[in-house]
Amino acid sequence: MKNKSTLVALILAAAASVTTSVWADDKPFSIAIHGGAGTITKAKLTPQQQQDYRDKLTEAVNAGYKVLEKGGDSVVAIQAAINVMENSPLFNAGVGAVYTYDGAHEMDASIMDGKTMNAGAVSGVKHIKNPINLADAVMNRSPHVMLSGAGAEEFALTQGFTLVPANSFDTESRYKQLQDAKVKLRKAESEKSPDYQASLNGVPEIDYLDLDYKFGTVGAVALDKKGNLAAGTSTGGMTAKRFGRIGDSPVIGAGTYAENGVCAVSATGHGEYFIRYHVAGDICARVKYQQKSIIQAADEVINQRLITAGGTGGVIAIDQRGNIATPFNTEGMYRATRKNGEPADVMIWRDM
Repeated sequence: MKNKSTLVALILAAAASVTTSVWADDKPFSIAIHGGAGTITKAKLTPQQQQDYRDKLTEAVNAGYKVLEKGGDSVVAIQAAINVMENSPLFNAGVGAVYTYDGAHEMDASIMDGKTMNAGAVSGVKHIKNPINLADAVMNRSPHVMLSGAGAEEFALTQGFTLVPANSFDTESRYKQLQDAKVKLRKAESEKSPDYQASLNGVPEIDYLDLDYKFGTVGAVALDKKGNLAAGTSTGGMTAKRFGRIGDSPVIGAGTYAENGVCAVSATGHGEYFIRYHVAGDICARVKYQQKSIIQAADEVINQRLITAGGTGGVIAIDQRGNIATPFNTEGMYRATRKNGEPADVMIWRDM
């Protein structure tokens, strides 16, 4: 009888162990990434270019997914995904960063941990290979949220980062964009157009550059198996930008936001509008206080509130259950998603 009782106990213990293991494996986890939004038309992209973007987006989303699949942290996962895009000339971040009016590169990035509500950001850095990693260092190894310019790079040195030459981020295609932008600016100047005067006065509504020159920011949001949400965004800014202009990407609540039990958001678009309308924070507030789904909340902000104000762009957003929203009000947005047990879904336009 004693042996029988022992056997039953062992069977029950084994069953409980299996049940616990299955339960842990069934915990939802997912990731979404973006590589910018704008006038992305099929006519402008050759079949090879389309494939190049799809391949790199797949690589990036899979890099983050692998971290999550192994039980890794959402903060680590989004950095892994963003690093892939920062290291690719296809996107306006890191090595693919656009040029300022003076021919330099000034990069911004931010990251937020939904578990702790801690955040870190850098702006105007010129010698950091992966700005999102420095933003993470600010979040975890400093008492501050945002550091800028030379100060951010001085902090980077104290944290063991290696500064890279400014020309490490040079690319021929981005330089051509700068030259094209300057032609437009000179034309506007010669005509003394209101758009040019607005640009000098810093008016945010100016729209003298094509959307392709404005957008290209990269970002990622993720939910890990422990239920922790995280968001990160990295950008080279706006082509031909002046006066140390900073957009929404390093601004917590505008371009990046994450809160456990609510949602995580990363944005790409006309930064001035995303700052003024607190886009990332607004989406999460609608989920938290109005009990709206992530899909409804993100759509309301991007395709109603923002577009009515004249702002263009898009977001990737994820909720506490791993549901994903990727609304945008431009022609296209480079994006990819992947949920536990499913293959990567890579998209550029609305229908694919």
